[in-house]
Amino acid sequence: MPDLKPKALGGNVRPGMNRVTGRNAIASVSDMNVPDNAAGVATATGEPSPVAADVPHAQASPDDAIGIAVRAALQRAVAALLEKQKPDGHWCGELEGDSILESEYLLMKFIIGQESDPDLPKIANYLRRLHVPDGGWNLYPGGPDDLSATVKAYFALKLMGDDPSAPHMASARRVCLRLGGAEQVNSFSMFYLASLGQVSYSGCPAIPPEIVFIPRWCYFNMYSVSAWTRTMILPLSLVVTLRPVRQLPPERGISELFVDSPSAAVLGRNLHGLPRNWKDFFLYIDRILKRYEESPIESLRAKAIAISRQWLLDHMKGSQGLGAIFPPMVYMLIVLRALGYRDDDEVVQTAHRHLKDFYIEEGDTIRLQPCLSPVWDTGIALHALAETGLSPDSDPAVRATRWLLGKECRTASDWQINCPPIEASGWFFEYSNPHYPDVDDTAMVLMAMRRAGGEAAAGAIGRGVRWLLAMQNDDGGWAAFDRTRDRPLLEKIPFADHNAMQDPSCPDITGRTLEGLGHCGYRTDHKAVVRAIDYLRRTQDSAGGWWGRWGVNFIYGTWQVLSGLKSVGESMDKDYVLRAARWLEHCQKSDGSWGETCGSYDNPVLKGTGESTPSQTAWGTMGLLVARGPDDPAAQKGIRWLIDHQLPDGSWAESLCTGTGFPRVFYLKYHLYRLYFPLMALAKFDRLRGKEK
Repeated sequence: MPDLKPKALGGNVRPGMNRVTGRNAIASVSDMNVPDNAAGVATATGEPSPVAADVPHAQASPDDAIGIAVRAALQRAVAALLEKQKPDGHWCGELEGDSILESEYLLMKFIIGQESDPDLPKIANYLRRLHVPDGGWNLYPGGPDDLSATVKAYFALKLMGDDPSAPHMASARRVCLRLGGAEQVNSFSMFYLASLGQVSYSGCPAIPPEIVFIPRWCYFNMYSVSAWTRTMILPLSLVVTLRPVRQLPPERGISELFVDSPSAAVLGRNLHGLPRNWKDFFLYIDRILKRYEESPIESLRAKAIAISRQWLLDHMKGSQGLGAIFPPMVYMLIVLRALGYRDDDEVVQTAHRHLKDFYIEEGDTIRLQPCLSPVWDTGIALHALAETGLSPDSDPAVRATRWLLGKECRTASDWQINCPPIEASGWFFEYSNPHYPDVDDTAMVLMAMRRAGGEAAAGAIGRGVRWLLAMQNDDGGWAAFDRTRDRPLLEKIPFADHNAMQDPSCPDITGRTLEGLGHCGYRTDHKAVVRAIDYLRRTQDSAGGWWGRWGVNFIYGTWQVLSGLKSVGESMDKDYVLRAARWLEHCQKSDGSWGETCGSYDNPVLKGTGESTPSQTAWGTMGLLVARGPDDPAAQKGIRWLIDHQLPDGSWAESLCTGTGFPRVFYLKYHLYRLYFPLMALAKFDRLRGKEK
């Protein structure tokens, strides 16, 4: 048996202290004081959880140090996860973004004249805490200063009364000027500056509401862009058409952040002669559209505004806000004000209430979440517990399944536009978002309910599988919200700088979909699986891994793909699978952990590298477990790292973002990732050892 003792601690870390958090760590595998009932898994009440009789688990013998340690760690982790289950059966952890949530909320409140809201000082307090000493504001912990984030945070705090000469404001101002000035912010930030009179609307991209008339056979149309783009550009089209401006006295503006103020009034100011590339081409189109804005066809414009307004109102109905995500929900309040809605109108009141649902108040601060993640968290939590052998008849499984069944989407909305006729199904991410079920959540929920949902879930599983198959793209992969195809030219449009204009197939969702289909009995002889595997082979990175669209980054994507391939019965001896496993092992650190920085989206040299995290270590470990099995030394090193870094409360410490909203633009920290993914890895290791024995 290999030596299971951890390597000597380096630096100034004391023996017994966690190398990552500085907190007292659980003892090493070989030194643990394991309770007598470690072979079982207990609930938060101390009662053993029912374990399915047909799920094999390794029976830890007295000399099986790693087996005993895994069972003890599982016991603590399961108890911690069950303790977080809500009475109605679901889970919902905090979803943390970056400073733009607070700064844009504050700016929106000033745009609509609600700066007397008593919540705003607490939001400003939290925004100040996110400031990087001697710098500005960044997009993820440890990341570089970001110009757009810094300009918006500075502006919001100045409006809230912060002295421009204060240290945090002075350093932020230096960052803005060093990075090119406020005239260089991204297009979505420019709309806020225009609405507060700091730049002209001519410096914003033209988005005429007449886009609602563009037929679906055109390369660009409302349903060729991503679902989230759809919900953002339509309200913004009304903003740039109606052009609301909250005039501020000069001393409250941010003229000091501009290097060349006049240039902010011209989009594509360096454009001369014939277009040299597609970006130039679309900038010329923008100029033509701005000419049209000067004298639009009034009857057509009025009809476009009316259709846009109704589309937005229809998509708010039954949903936790427009798109149920922060950006369009904020834009919608600006639009409602511009359209003449009163503050006491029920539509306006509801829109405000939905945004307040994102509040987390602690002491003298309020921070905002970008959305809420209950379906996602519940699907993953139930799937992780199913790995431990949780019985479908157990109380936690019954309650979680009942809650998930109540969230099945039976509404045919935007997704049906590009999809063959199919009965409405699927699951969304949030508490209520019936217009936008997504493939990723649906695959996650299906595999969780297939394993732990029992007979009660059979009908919904059948509908969900048929819906997934109908959503497969022509290239063999799956996207998030729509059946679509890759249109790379859309990324050159002036308002596409959120880096997610479209929603093409991606390897991580395709891998999870295969994993879900595999749990439902689909194998490599099914035509949809064949097409998906062909897509994955075409999109494999030259180094051996796969890009992660929704998690950071190649570690996430590679784990997802390997898990999907294994689930549908693909041979793990094929060369492309072996290359992926070798890449994962190559990325593993000497202590057994994995980590990958959000910076790997900007710099390919950084792929697979970064500070260690429990969630990414779990992903890397599970990738090797499905590719090589539980006897693989590298996989066992990952398991040992997870055991050694578990906290006394059964969870793990994770301070970094390992979720992805928009690559290179917006990142996420899911607060439950640090619990249910390590739990899942430990349980998978335990189950696979039981199979082999």
